[in-house]
Amino acid sequence: MLVVKIGGSLVLESLSPLFSDIRDLWSRGEDLIVVHGGGRLVTVEAEKIGVKQKFYRNPSGFTTRLTDSETIKVFKMVVGGLLNKDLVVKLLKVGVPAIGLSGVDCTLVKGERKKRILVIDERGRKRFIYGDYSGRPVKVNSDLLQLFLEKRLIPVIAPIGVDEEFNIINMDGDRVAALIAKSLGSERLVYLTDVDGVMLNGELVERLSLEEAESAMRLVSGGMRRKLLASIEALKGGVGEVIIASGLRENPLKNALSRKKCTVVVGYA
Repeated sequence: MLVVKIGGSLVLESLSPLFSDIRDLWSRGEDLIVVHGGGRLVTVEAEKIGVKQKFYRNPSGFTTRLTDSETIKVFKMVVGGLLNKDLVVKLLKVGVPAIGLSGVDCTLVKGERKKRILVIDERGRKRFIYGDYSGRPVKVNSDLLQLFLEKRLIPVIAPIGVDEEFNIINMDGDRVAALIAKSLGSERLVYLTDVDGVMLNGELVERLSLEEAESAMRLVSGGMRRKLLASIEALKGGVGEVIIASGLRENPLKNALSRKKCTVVVGYA
């Protein structure tokens, strides 16, 4: 079984070669689940309607968005609606029986909401910000996904879910994909993004062990740092290997699975 995460930097591209790869793998009997991002478009659309976006750095060095009560509405519209359905239609056009879902549907992905987030402010001080509607994915409705897979459908999942109180929350798509891969016992998890993989000192790193990935997290930033964090979580949860590759080249998924010009993260030295 294969889980594919399409990065938010890619979702507005045509991605025809990727959809053809998915069709070919599916037609050969591969079970696939697709997770997609969309944070960049959320930022654009939110600003268009006057919902100011606020980003902070947390003590761990990650940039984090304040998903307030207005921003979560934009996530529901853009990620759970516009992007999800556009991806589904593009897959349907190439003959793939895709079904669009979010983590909200049948409590597909339950999360632990961060009701407050600890940030470093512009003066370098730590402080809490309240009223956030984001969280960490903690549980997947694996039985529901198995039903779709048994029917040879391809779930296309938007990374919004619900917390214990059934608030809708925004979740990191990379970590959602990792949790789904762990929960379903996937052999492989592929992150498709707008770069070839992990770059260190200007060079593509073709292979990382779990320990090397943990060390590399201190040397990369932005989205790649989150991908390494999610990769580590997936490997520790039993996923066989994680591949980070560009989704913008010809046959992106087939080339990634052939380990061509990408980063492969494995759970052993």
